[in-house]
Amino acid sequence: TVEALYRRTLTLDIERWNLECEYNNMDHRTDLNGTDRLIVRRGQPFSISLYLRSGTYQPGLSSLECVAETGPQPSEQYGTRASFGLSANIDTSRWSAAVTSPPGDMVALSICSAPDAPIGRYTMTLGRSGRIEFILLFNPWCPGDSVYMDNQQSLAEYVLSQDGIIFQGSHGHPIPTPWNFGQFESGILDICLRVLDMNPRCLNNPGKDCSGRRNPIYVSRVLSAMVNCNDDRGVLLGKWTDGYEGGVSPMFWRGSVEILRNWSTQACQPVRYGQCWVFAAVACSISRALGIPCRVVTNYLSAHDTNSNLVIETYIDENGDLIRSREMIWNYHCWVESWMTRPDLKPDFNGWQASDPTPQEKSEGVYCCGPVPVRAIKEGELTFKYDAPFVFAEVNADVTSFMKKKDGSISKVTYTTTVGQKISTKSVGSDAREDITHLYKYPEGSDEEREAFRKANHQNKLLQQQQNQGLHVAIKVTSDMKKGCDFDVYAVVTNNTQSEKKCRLVFGSCAVSYNGFLGGNCGFKDLLNVELSPGGERRVPLRLNYSKYGGLITEDNLIRLAVLLLDYSTKETILTVRNIVLENPEIKILGEPKENRKLAAEITLQNPLPEPLENCCFSIEGANLTGGCVISEKLGSPVGPGEDAKVKIYFTPTHFGLRKLVVDFDSNKLCHVKGYRNVIIGK
Repeated sequence: TVEALYRRTLTLDIERWNLECEYNNMDHRTDLNGTDRLIVRRGQPFSISLYLRSGTYQPGLSSLECVAETGPQPSEQYGTRASFGLSANIDTSRWSAAVTSPPGDMVALSICSAPDAPIGRYTMTLGRSGRIEFILLFNPWCPGDSVYMDNQQSLAEYVLSQDGIIFQGSHGHPIPTPWNFGQFESGILDICLRVLDMNPRCLNNPGKDCSGRRNPIYVSRVLSAMVNCNDDRGVLLGKWTDGYEGGVSPMFWRGSVEILRNWSTQACQPVRYGQCWVFAAVACSISRALGIPCRVVTNYLSAHDTNSNLVIETYIDENGDLIRSREMIWNYHCWVESWMTRPDLKPDFNGWQASDPTPQEKSEGVYCCGPVPVRAIKEGELTFKYDAPFVFAEVNADVTSFMKKKDGSISKVTYTTTVGQKISTKSVGSDAREDITHLYKYPEGSDEEREAFRKANHQNKLLQQQQNQGLHVAIKVTSDMKKGCDFDVYAVVTNNTQSEKKCRLVFGSCAVSYNGFLGGNCGFKDLLNVELSPGGERRVPLRLNYSKYGGLITEDNLIRLAVLLLDYSTKETILTVRNIVLENPEIKILGEPKENRKLAAEITLQNPLPEPLENCCFSIEGANLTGGCVISEKLGSPVGPGEDAKVKIYFTPTHFGLRKLVVDFDSNKLCHVKGYRNVIIGK
C-alpha cells in the first residue's frame, strides 16, 4: 500500500556504524577491559553513531526497529529478547532508544537496556541492515539495578579494585596476604562468561539459565557451585591433605588471573589445587568482573557443622591430641560477600550476602553455599534462603569436648572457646583490617545475642560455657616467634580456690593445617605432680626448637598448643588450646615507578634459617604492572644463613593511580613467603 511504502521510506537506511567503544566503555567504567569492543552496564544509556546510506533522519517521522537478544534461545517470555523502537527520550526503566543528534545523514543513537536485563553477550539488530554486538554487565552505579551501591569509595574498592588483601594466620595474629584479583586483565571477562556457560543448568536448559542471569542471587549461587569442580566442570579442585602431585600448592597462587586462564586453556579441566582462600578469591574476581560488588571475608575459629545441630563435638585423647572427625573447627575459613537486594525476602535483608564456593556440604544436591543475608545470620533467621543454618554454625556454633580414654570410656571436658572471632575483610581504600564481626553476631552475652539464639531454636551457648571458677589454664606466648628460631611458650595455671591443689599437667604441641588437621609432635611435656597453693599460679615453659618443628610444620606456619589439666581431687579435666603462627621474613621492595617508563624494582629477602636455602625463586605479579603475567626470577646459587636473596626486575607500568605489586618467594625451606607494596604511578 501507499502507507506501507511511505513508512518504509522513513525507516533509517543504515550503511555503517561506529560503536564509540572508547567513549562508551569509559562512561560505563569498563574501559580497563579494553576499548576494542563494546562493554556496557545495564540501565545506563550508551551512544552509537549511525551513517545512513540514503535519506536523512526526520524527528517524529523516521523509524527504527531494534531487537536485542542474548543466549542461544532468545525469548520475550524469558526476558532474553526485547523489541523496541525510537522514543522521544530515553527511558532507563526499560529497553529504549532515542536519537540525540539534529536532522542529517549521521544519527547519534542513544540506547539503554533494562536495569534488570540478563547479563551476557548480546546481538542487536537495527532495522533491516544494522547488526551490532556488545557485552552487558551488572551496574552497581544504577539505582534501578539490584546490585546498586550508593557509595563511590565502596564501589571503587568492591568493583573496580584489581588487587586486595586476604587475611590468614590466626585470630590472635591475623596475617594480611596480598591477592591480585585481576578482573580487568586481558581475556578474563570472556573466561568469566564461559564459567557461566559451563554450569550444568546452562548445559541442560540454556534459555532458562540465560534468563536467570538477570538476577544476581542466581548468578552468585551458580558461581558458588562453579568455582569448585565437585559437581561440574568447575574451576578449581580442592586438596587439603598429603602432597600436591599433579598440580601446585594452594599457597603458590598470588592471584586469580593465572588460575582462570589455566582453566580456560585446558578445556575447562579443573586447576589443581585450591583451598578456601583461593576458592573465595576466584569467586570475588568473577563477581567483580560481572559487576557484582564483592569482597573476601575471613572467619577465625570457623566451625564446620556436618549434622545441622549447631553443635561441634570434638574428641581428644589422654594427651590432649584431637581425634579426627568430620566436625572440625578451622583455624580460619574464607568466603565471599556480594552486595545486592533480596526481593524474595523482607527489605531488612538487603545488602551483603554470604556465599561460599569451598566444597564442604551439599545444598540442594550440589556443593555450593549461599547467598544468605549476613543480617539473617545475625538475627538467627535460619529459615531464609540459602543455607543459613550452615553459615550460622560457622560463626555461632556451640563446642562440646569429650575425652576418649584407653579403656574406651568417654568423659566430658571443660573447654571454653568462642567460634567465629575477628571476622575480617580489607578496609575500603586501605590495606588495614576491618573487623566485621558485629555484622554477623551481637556482642557475646547481650540480650540481642540471646534472642538470636532463641530464634534459632538453639540452647544459649552461655549456659554451656560457664567459666570454671576453680582452676584456670591459659597459654602465653612471646611476641617474637619467627620461623627458624627457638622460643618458649608457657602454660599458666591459676588456683582460684581456697585449698591446695595437686594436678597432672600435659603440655603438647604439634603442627597443624589451617583447617584443623594435625601433624607431627613439635614438643611435649607431662608433669604428674603440679602443686598449687590457694590463690597461687604456676608457669610451665615448653621449648619449641626449630630442629624439631622445622620439618613438621606446613606452609601455613601453624603450631597447635594444647594444655590438659587433671584435678586429682575433683577428677575434673580442663582443656585449653591455642594456635600460633610463625612469622616469615619480610620481603623488601625498592623502586620508584613512573607511567610508561621502566621500573627497576630491587627485591630482597634475608634467610632467617640456620641452614642454606636452595632452589630459590622470586615471582612477581601486579595488575597493570606485569601485563597479566607472572614474572619469575630464579637464583643461581644457594643463599646461606643470614644472607640476602636478591633480584632486580624491570617492567613498564601502565595507567595512572595506585597499584599493588605482589611478590612470592619460594625455596626448599621457605615456601611461599609473600610480600607486597603499593606503588603510586605518576607521570
